[in-house]
Amino acid sequence: MKFFTTLLLIVLVVAAFAAWAFYAPIGPAAGTSDAAATYVDIASGTGTQAIAVQLEGAGVLRSRYAFDLLRAVKGGKLIAGEYRFNQPATANEVYARMVRGDVYTIPVTIPEGYNIFEIAQAVAATGLSSREAFLAAERSQTGLIADLDPNATSLEGYLFPDTYRFGRHATPAEILAAMVKRFRQVWTQLGMKMPAGSEQVHQGEIPKGYISETAQTVILASLVEKEVSQDSERPLVAGVFTNRMAQGIPLATDPSVIYAALLEGSYRGAIYASDLQSPSPYNTYRRAGLPPGPIANPGVAALKAALAPAHTDYLYFVADAEGHSRFSATLKEHTQQVEAYRRTLHQATPASVQHQPVHARVSHQSARAHVPHRPAHSRALRRAAR
Repeated sequence: MKFFTTLLLIVLVVAAFAAWAFYAPIGPAAGTSDAAATYVDIASGTGTQAIAVQLEGAGVLRSRYAFDLLRAVKGGKLIAGEYRFNQPATANEVYARMVRGDVYTIPVTIPEGYNIFEIAQAVAATGLSSREAFLAAERSQTGLIADLDPNATSLEGYLFPDTYRFGRHATPAEILAAMVKRFRQVWTQLGMKMPAGSEQVHQGEIPKGYISETAQTVILASLVEKEVSQDSERPLVAGVFTNRMAQGIPLATDPSVIYAALLEGSYRGAIYASDLQSPSPYNTYRRAGLPPGPIANPGVAALKAALAPAHTDYLYFVADAEGHSRFSATLKEHTQQVEAYRRTLHQATPASVQHQPVHARVSHQSARAHVPHRPAHSRALRRAAR
C-alpha cells in the first residue's frame, strides 16, 4: 500500500506540475506597451528544443519540456520570425501562435499618389526608419529598377501603393525592395512583360535623357494620379496629355510644378509665379513633353489609364464644383467651362469671403484649368497667380 500511495503521490505531483507548466499563464502583464513588451526572434532553421530554451529564457514559457511535449503531441511546423509577448500566455497558446506564424510586424500603408517624401514620412511615423535615411536609400537603390528605368535617379513611381507589413528590424533597402517587387507583380498582372532587348541596358551605357517605354508609361500614370481622383476620368485625362504632347503643347500641370519645388526644397504650400518660371525639367509650363521622371507613385487605375488613354479630341479639362472634370476640345469651349465653374463657386461661397480673390478660396486640386500659354482666365483661377 505504501508503494501505491507513493506512486499515486508522484503521479499527482507530476500531473500538477504538468498542469502548471501547460496551463498557468506567464509573461508580461496584460496591457504592456510595445516598447516594454518581450520580443523573441526565432531564426530560420532553429530546432524545437532550441526554440523552447529561447522562449523559457525570455520568460514567456514556464518549462521547455512542456513545449517539447506539445511538439510531440500536436505536431505542426513552427514558423520562424519575431514574436511579441505583451500579456500572459499559456504554453499551449505560445505553441499555437508559432504554428500559425503569428509573427510581429509593423503595418505601413502607402495611399495611391504618395510621392517619395510622403512615403518617407509614413515610414518614419512607424519608427522603422528616419525620413532622411529612407530618402537616402530610395535614391541609392535605383539598381532595383535599372531594367525598367535605366536613367532613374530615384525609385519614384515604382513604390507601389499598398499596405505592407515589416519586421521591427527591416532596413530601408528591404522596405524599398518589397515595394518595387509589388510594382512588378502589378505590372505583370496588367499584362505587361518585364523589359527586354533595348530596355535591358546597363547604367552608364545609355544616352543621357533616355526614357524607356516603361518609364514613360509610369510618368504619365503619375501625372494622371495627381490630377484626378475619379477613376472613370483617368483615361480621359491621359488622353488630354497624349493629345497635347502630340501637338507640342506643354502639359501645364500643377502637380509637376509642385514636385519640382519639393525636389528643390522650396515648396511653400502653394504655387507662386516664381515656381512657374523655374528652369526645372519638371516644370511642364516651360518644358514640353513629359517630365524626366514620375512625380508620384500611381495605383492600378492610373497605370491602366496611361497604358490605354482615351481616344478623344480633348485638349483641356477643368474641375467642376462636384469634384469631377469637364473636358473641352477648343479654347472657346474651355473658357466657357471655366466661367461656369467660377459662377458656381461664387454662388456657393458665403458672402463673408466672396471679396477674396478666387485663388485664395479655391483648393489647388479643384482649380486646375489646363490651357497653353496660361491665358488670363486660367491665371485667375490658379493659386499660383499671385
